[in-house]
Amino acid sequence: MSTPETVERALLTASVVLIVVAGAGLLARIWLGPSMLDRAISLDVCAALIIAGLAAKSAFARDSFYFPIMLVLAFLGFTGSVGIARFIAVRDRPPRRTPDDGGEGEPR
Repeated sequence: MSTPETVERALLTASVVLIVVAGAGLLARIWLGPSMLDRAISLDVCAALIIAGLAAKSAFARDSFYFPIMLVLAFLGFTGSVGIARFIAVRDRPPRRTPDDGGEGEPR
């Protein structure tokens, strides 16, 4: 093996190790996360780590088979994050004030 191939293998191995370490920290955040938002963000990062892992596998194998799969996972991760954010935004919305409870009602 030539020197560039050795360096490439070392960098790919280091990237896989970093992905695994990030995954361990991610699982800890999902398990211990004090709020629902922490867990939602962790699940979004989980999708990104899966995509990064597939990219590393694709780079090791020098095969582009996983590129469409990574694209679909990125789209699903994005739509899932938007859905969770909308759910949390609706759930955490402050109650509406009415003129009966001293509020001024809806702004016009």
